[in-house]
Order: sequence, then structure tokens, then C-alpha cells
Amino acid sequence: MTPAETAKTPTAGRTAQTATLAEIAREAGVSAPTVSKVLNGRADVAPATRSRVEELLRSHGYRRRRAEATRSPLIDLVFHELESAWAMEVIRGVENVARDAGLSVVLSESAGRLTPGRTWADQVAARRPHGVILVLSGLDESGRALLTSRSIPFVVMDPAGDPGTDVPSIGATNWQGGLAATRHLVELGHTRIGAISGPTQMMCSRARVDGYRAALETAGLPVDPGLIMTGDFHHEAGYRQGLALLRREDRPTAVFAGNDLQALGLYEAARELGLRIPEDLSVVGFDDLPVARWVGPPLTTVRQPLTEMAEAAAKLVLDLGKDEDSQAATRVELATSLVVRSSTAAPAGG
Repeated sequence: MTPAETAKTPTAGRTAQTATLAEIAREAGVSAPTVSKVLNGRADVAPATRSRVEELLRSHGYRRRRAEATRSPLIDLVFHELESAWAMEVIRGVENVARDAGLSVVLSESAGRLTPGRTWADQVAARRPHGVILVLSGLDESGRALLTSRSIPFVVMDPAGDPGTDVPSIGATNWQGGLAATRHLVELGHTRIGAISGPTQMMCSRARVDGYRAALETAGLPVDPGLIMTGDFHHEAGYRQGLALLRREDRPTAVFAGNDLQALGLYEAARELGLRIPEDLSVVGFDDLPVARWVGPPLTTVRQPLTEMAEAAAKLVLDLGKDEDSQAATRVELATSLVVRSSTAAPAGG
């Protein structure tokens, strides 16, 4: 890092001028080495000074030249929660690509937050990885600016919200998956079909439920809000919300569980109430985790190609890091597909 490195500063709609790190340092009232410490994620900078320098780097649109940025042989993989078989499929995909590229994977968790905190951002700046992959998560404006200024490429996999047109992302056809799951149940003859969604703030969860609604409406069936429960993609939510659905006098004969973990919780609720699957209740999940084929009965589910999505995210982030002017596709969706097993059948007496 040298004081001669420059940043482009937009000026009143005309041409851009450049600002050196020395000029940014003067504007911040600090030395050029202090600015360099901030860029490198060093801990020995006062918080107020760090914030002032970061704001100036952001306002000047500073971006370290990738050719001059020293990188560690790492890919940072960030989960908003790291506690399920779902995460293992993602890790496997990123590891496959990292291994072939001679890189290692650093795992971190944002403790349920949909954007990682400042401490994580500083740690990434200090590690200087080849790239960052955020899973069911995202970056706020300051986090994006921090990675951009260090020329650390990033990709969001299965974004929780709309990541923006300028943020590279990898997802799946969640709406189509919800449609296919519900259409399968309709074609079996079910007319009262419940749903247990994931968190409402997650885009993938909303898309799956929208697909469920579309399948019912297309079939001329009413969408009963009382049959749509909100979960959190965990086993306990499937169990708890499953009990609520199945204890209704007009209980559904089939449920789209939103993901496989909630489907397994629903299995437990059905067993507790003495209901047989699929004789009394048909169940469809989403993800096609390895456990789906081994539970009793094997689970009908929508296959989300998690490992392939993770591989695509890892390849994209590495491609973005190779070329300063890379025009790689910024939004990719991989296809989902229905996998029919033994947890679905025509309704009793149907």
C-alpha cells in the first residue's frame, strides 16, 4: 500500500478527479499509514478515527487496485445461522471449488442477523480473502463499501431480501418450486392444503408461498389464510405449527411444509396426533436434504440444488476476483425440481 494509490471522486456530474490516500489522510486529519491500517483491518486504530476514514474512503469511492491487493488463500463463507444439514450441503459445494483452486474456506456466522456486524467486516479486511460468499444474508451499505474499497469481491447466495441489481447473487426458482409442490397435491385430489412458510422477511420464503397460492388459484381452489402458518425453517416450527394446523376441526389433508426440516417437525406432530402419513396426511418439503430419503415414509420434496448453488457462488466470486472489469452475470437462478416419494397420496375417500 502506498500513498500514491488513488480513489475516484465524483464531482457535480462532470468528470471524476482522483484523490490519493495522502489526500484522504489530510482530510481525515491523520497520517497516510493510519489510513493504510484502516484499509488493512488493523485493530490499533481508534473507533472514531476508523469511522472518519471509512466515511472518506466511501465518499471518495476509493477502490484498491486488485493487482496491488495482496490476498490470502481463503474464501470467506458467512451464514446467518450455522446449525443444520442445509448448511452442510452449502459448505460441501464451496469446499469443492475452493479445493480445486488451492484455497481454504473460513466459516463464520452472523448469529441470526441478516447482515454481518462491524467486527466481522474488520476481520475480513484483515484476512484479505479471495472473496466472500454470504448465505441467506447480505451486506448493508457500509459493509459493501468496505469490501469494495479493498477490492474483495462478494456474492450473495439465496439472498434474504432483494440484494440490488449491482450485487452478484445465486438463487433458486423458489416460486416455481412452491408451485410444483402444491400442484402435485392438487393433482392427487387434495382441496384443503396447508402451508408452513419460513420467515416472512426472507425472499425465498415469500416466493415459495406465492407459488403455493398461485397453484391453488390456478386450480380454482380458495386460498384460506387460516391454513398458512409462519415458521422459521427449523424442526421445532414445523412441529409447533403442524400441531396448530392438524388440531383444526377442518384440518388440511395435505401440507406444503416450506422446507425439509419443518416437514420433519410436521411428521412428529402427525405422529403425536395419531395421523398416518400419507394415509391421513400428505406432506411435501423443500430442499431435498439427504435425510429426506431415509425418513419413514421417505419425503416428497422439492429439490433445491444446494451444492450446485454453492459451487456456482464460489466460481462466480473467484471469476469476479480475476478481472477488475468483469462483466459476469450478477443474478443467477438454478432450477428446482419435484422429487416424488412416499409421503404423498390421494386423500382418504378421495
